[in-house]
Parts: sequence; structure tokens; C-alpha cells
Amino acid sequence: MDDLIANLMVFFMRKDGKEMMAMLWAQQIMLGKKTYEQVPRLLKVKVKEILVDSGMEDLAEEG
Repeated sequence: MDDLIANLMVFFMRKDGKEMMAMLWAQQIMLGKKTYEQVPRLLKVKVKEILVDSGMEDLAEEG
């Protein structure tokens, strides 16, 4: 249920809002507070791009 709510929120955000949310998720992953698997489906591509650009592509793996 939480995943559905998160995805709906992301879906209705403007483009700049999605960018900021992706940056926040990437930061939380880099700090070890969240995992890539926890990222809402609609943000995964952008979060992965940010992690790769930051040299932390190993954190953008599922499983």
C-alpha cells in the first residue's frame, strides 16, 4: 500500500519535483539510510542516473 501511495505522489509531481525527490532518494541511499530497492518505481531510473553520475553505481543494484 505504501508503494502505491508513493508512486501516485510521484506520478502527479511536476518535473522539477521529481528531480528533487530523486536527489533526496539518492542522498539517502548514499548515506546508507535507504536502499535502491526501496525507491518508488517511477523514480528508479533517475535515482540510478544520479548514483552513477556520483560514482556510486554499485548502490544502484537490486537484490
